[in-house]
Amino acid sequence: MALLGVNIDHIATLRQARRISYPDPVVAARMAQDAGADQITCHLREDRRHIQDADVPNLLKAVSIPVNLEMAATAEMEAFALKHRPAKITLVPERREELTTEGGLDVVAHRDVLVPMVAKLRQEGFFVSLFVDPEAEQLRCSRELGADSVELHTGAYCEVPAERRGPELKRLSEAARLAKELGFFVAAGHGLNYENILPVKKIPEIEEYNIGHSIVAHAVLVGWERAVREMKALIA
Repeated sequence: MALLGVNIDHIATLRQARRISYPDPVVAARMAQDAGADQITCHLREDRRHIQDADVPNLLKAVSIPVNLEMAATAEMEAFALKHRPAKITLVPERREELTTEGGLDVVAHRDVLVPMVAKLRQEGFFVSLFVDPEAEQLRCSRELGADSVELHTGAYCEVPAERRGPELKRLSEAARLAKELGFFVAAGHGLNYENILPVKKIPEIEEYNIGHSIVAHAVLVGWERAVREMKALIA
């Protein structure tokens, strides 16, 4: 059965829109756990546009399921992770001017930075994942870097009309198969919703989905716990 990581970034986005104390992403995380989430995912960005520093230790105290901290491969974020020690680290690309993450981390181009960071994080006992595009070169380099997991960027698949998704779905499927052959725990995420996940969940090698925006958007209409339960039921 595939696992569901619920990304709470956009709960924090609502809060930061007014710079107030609610809605509290920590409360949302506890409710998501009660509704069946297997993991809580959050991205502490350099510009702090949604999740704030204090949210992470508060999350770690509030939930019993793993917290997956998405972060850029920087010295600042490495120090933050070493201080607060979430169960899982996912290294992601980051640009200040982007609306949301635009693609996978180019591990080939950033190999020199990633080699010591992945080694240090794994030495410290973290489960380390790399958020990459579904490309063989990126997956093979991720294996050489020694990561425990890869999370396949599903954005290209999600952005095309349903009738033209075939090639991107095949690309995801082939990448997931290769990732499994390379020995990775295989996750997927970015842009997945209650409709476009249906073909993707048939890919047997994908063991975890990290989904946020579509759950938050659905929750506006049906309620947070129901939105989490419905997504959990879809991937299960």
